[in-house]
Amino acid sequence: MIGEETQYKEVFEALDPHGIKVYAGEKALNSIVEMDQIDIVLTATVGFSGLIPTLRAIRKGKTIALANKETMVVAGELVNREAIDNKVMILPVDSEHSAIFQCLSGEGLGVEKIILTASGGPFFGRTIDDLQGVTVKEALNHPNWEMGDKITIDSATLMNKGLEVIEAHWLFGVDAKDIEVVVHQQSIIHSMVQFDDGSIKAQMGLPDMRLPIQYAFTYPERVKSDFPRFDFFNTQPFTFEKPDIVTFRSLALAYEALEKGGNMACVLNAANEIAVDAFLKGKIRFMDISYIIERCLVNLTYIRNPVLDDLIETDKETRIIATEFIN
Repeated sequence: MIGEETQYKEVFEALDPHGIKVYAGEKALNSIVEMDQIDIVLTATVGFSGLIPTLRAIRKGKTIALANKETMVVAGELVNREAIDNKVMILPVDSEHSAIFQCLSGEGLGVEKIILTASGGPFFGRTIDDLQGVTVKEALNHPNWEMGDKITIDSATLMNKGLEVIEAHWLFGVDAKDIEVVVHQQSIIHSMVQFDDGSIKAQMGLPDMRLPIQYAFTYPERVKSDFPRFDFFNTQPFTFEKPDIVTFRSLALAYEALEKGGNMACVLNAANEIAVDAFLKGKIRFMDISYIIERCLVNLTYIRNPVLDDLIETDKETRIIATEFIN
């Protein structure tokens, strides 16, 4: 399955001799996730585009392995309701949310706090003045993970962690005030859960997305792998620090959108997608990203209890307004 229909012929001709079917475009994607022979759907598209296919798959009773965090950010309440109505399990694939899911497995105690770890990205410790002139190349130079351009920029702005806070709220039913972000630059502890008795469980491992993907596909079993192992005697000391939400304003904006609720997280996500794309194309500066997001949060109409059509319209309007701000 490929997103770009213009590339269909090239991919088809390359794979057809091997008996591999090729599909392209949004309509094909929506059809594939509903096929009877599919029992689990890994949703790993980037951004708002993952919402409709995920909902289509849920309505067909498919288990969801969720790597597209924007689905829960934009429409977490709606997705949860659909999953309950259709008796569908949502298994998180983001390394942080997989870690939390694993920490909660088998626990009967209440959750006091979720601790989301963040690498801090390539600019941890920098000041606002330091970041005024950073280049796209510098922002894409993540110290620990190899990811796509959009998510790498989100990591640099800390928006990625903000989106994960919102996703954690909907996946695990924890209030925003009980979701804490901790910068752990080594990226070995993928996240933690603190329980009502004060104990803390952490899930650890080398930064390797194959593990959370495998865990989702084989849940509730654990399957042996040949992935590299973490060596306690050949590693840097673990450090834990507070994120700088003044310099990295996007994280604070995500908390604000979650607290306000309604369609505000949808506005946040759409504005961020447009702003990141503009930065990657050299149209705006790095520090303009959070400024554009904040302008959109202030200027878009607030809808307290949005339905799917409201979210689709909010996404569309936000993209138009964000583009106008940029231009």
